[in-house]
Amino acid sequence: MPVKNSWSQALRSLPAVVLGNFLYALAVKLFLLPADLVTGGTTGIALAVNHWTGIPVSGFVLIFNVLMLAVGFGILGKAFAATTLASTFLYPASLELCERLFGDLVLTEDILLCTVFSGFGIGIALGIVLRAGASTGGMDIPPLVLQKLFRIPVSGSMYAFDFLILLVQATIRPAENILYGILLVIIYTLVLDKMLLMGNTRTELKIISRKSSEISRAIQSQMDRGVTLLEAEGGHLHGETKLILSVISNRELVKAEKIIHAIDPECFMVVSRVSEVRGRGFSMNKKYR
Repeated sequence: MPVKNSWSQALRSLPAVVLGNFLYALAVKLFLLPADLVTGGTTGIALAVNHWTGIPVSGFVLIFNVLMLAVGFGILGKAFAATTLASTFLYPASLELCERLFGDLVLTEDILLCTVFSGFGIGIALGIVLRAGASTGGMDIPPLVLQKLFRIPVSGSMYAFDFLILLVQATIRPAENILYGILLVIIYTLVLDKMLLMGNTRTELKIISRKSSEISRAIQSQMDRGVTLLEAEGGHLHGETKLILSVISNRELVKAEKIIHAIDPECFMVVSRVSEVRGRGFSMNKKYR
């Protein structure tokens, strides 16, 4: 991707990146810090450094993010830097703003509530930033560097770094807080996965029927959805047949089943959930002939 286009995309995604980083800082300030929870990533390192040296969390995060941005710029290139620059400064700035706005405010002293709401807040915040096509910077960068230089899978090195960060914090936090910290990481990972798939999931239909032509016409005329007819062969009798492939929205499934079963109640139908669909009728406008 040309650098000019990368900067243009970064500017368009800026409002979402600002919102995501502020929500991240809000979750850390209102729930994670008051409960003395542990977490992974740059925030986890900052918590450990703060315990040993007294350096403010927001100050350390800013320094660390700038260093990682420089590393990413040198190894991963300018296009990567364009999508990471905003978060490099926005998250520590938002954290400092929340510190000044809320001071010593404590919403709850229940460590379980803090864990749950920290997890939801961080997961939603990261999801907003990543859906905008941006990076959160910080500890996102070392796994990408290792992947480029040594072909180490990003997911594996990311989990390894988080484990090491949690392990370091285990030396300065009670065992109970470490266990809640692990729960926190699990929660925000699950929420992040849901956020990344939200709004993109669709339902895929595969239909085998002796009345494939009628079903195909019905889906197109009554549901305004495209179909693809694939040549298929039965595994038992080796008879030639047609397999209908169609992708519909999740809420259209019940209507599709009624239409299909009204034509052929004995048809063989497989319903699958797909995470993303691109093309005419979904990510692009339909064209009619």
